[in-house]
Amino acid sequence: MPEGLKDKVAIVGVGCTRFGENNSQSYEDMVVEAGLAAFADAGIAPDRIEAAWFGAYSPNNGRGKASVSLADSLRLYGIPITRVENFCATGTDAFRNASMAVASGMYDVVLVLGAEKLKDRPLRGLAREGPHPYQQEGLTAPGIFGLAATRYFHSFGLSRDAGKEKLAQVAVKNHYNGARNPKAHFQMEVTPEQVLKAPMVCDPLGLFDCCPTTDGAAAAVICRADMARKFRPDPVYLKGIGLRVFTGRPWNDSSFDYLGFPSTRAAADEAYRMAGVQNPAREIDLAEVHDCFTITEILNYEDLGFCRQGEGAAFISEGRSSLAGDMPVNTSGGLKSFGHPIGASGIRMIYEVVTQLRGQAGDRQIKNARQGLVHNLGGPGSVACVAVLGN
Repeated sequence: MPEGLKDKVAIVGVGCTRFGENNSQSYEDMVVEAGLAAFADAGIAPDRIEAAWFGAYSPNNGRGKASVSLADSLRLYGIPITRVENFCATGTDAFRNASMAVASGMYDVVLVLGAEKLKDRPLRGLAREGPHPYQQEGLTAPGIFGLAATRYFHSFGLSRDAGKEKLAQVAVKNHYNGARNPKAHFQMEVTPEQVLKAPMVCDPLGLFDCCPTTDGAAAAVICRADMARKFRPDPVYLKGIGLRVFTGRPWNDSSFDYLGFPSTRAAADEAYRMAGVQNPAREIDLAEVHDCFTITEILNYEDLGFCRQGEGAAFISEGRSSLAGDMPVNTSGGLKSFGHPIGASGIRMIYEVVTQLRGQAGDRQIKNARQGLVHNLGGPGSVACVAVLGN
């Protein structure tokens, strides 16, 4: 397989709003804050941008529906701007498309920005999933991932109580990290007891097993790798990226066992081949993964090759994914602490990995971080994007 995008694209600027109930900010305010922060970080003026990709999943009164939402907010007029929407992989797919355009030689310097204002949206969950008489209404994300948790407990010999304790350890870890991140929605630690006694959302997932609904925006300036040091002395390079799409109705696929997601495994394989990663557990120094629910993070450990199938519960219990572990996961606090404004999440993860690789993460900084991973999983596990970034 050809090397693809390896070391052809560099990230030279990143920006991120605080995520949360941003009632004092409009959609445009968040776009401007994230975009101008990325420009300042790269040391460029907006007129240096030659093209832009805009990640937005859920239009809010027309905002985010088309590329003009980005053009009007940042006054980026007269350049090509593409809106990208691809379930929860929207932000990472926008970054992927921008990277391909730069690597092709079509543009030198471009902007990737994702934004979402979900706290203003009346609709929640997946209201309708196809013309099946039993799936017309009521299908929810907690319902899908609750099935995955129950199946995992059954398949790997965990009682319900023991399984919930493993899930609680994910929540405790990610809230610990989020409490050290000034941009997180929830900057608070939680105890295992709080997680286990929280109100039930969809058995066995309680309130603290689910990421919150949130507003936020994040941005990145990327350029040709050979010109990156003109902007800053510590660029971060794209080493590999993969996107894979499988069925949007996995419950109709008799081979789907709810013990992991083929889209994640296939996207990771592509990213690893491009990056030359043969043993991710040893070669990846930290990872930002899609913890929409605590069970999802455990499944991600396995799908991304950090451990073997069935070992994810032990992986969290042994502290391997903690800040002090050998494979820190969600050093930012994850979706669990940040929430999930869909178009912004993947780019916010890129922001965190870039911050770590530069050594600028403060109390949550990982020692000697040289290569990091970003992962998003979209819909009912149907689409995934994985990126490997490095110095």
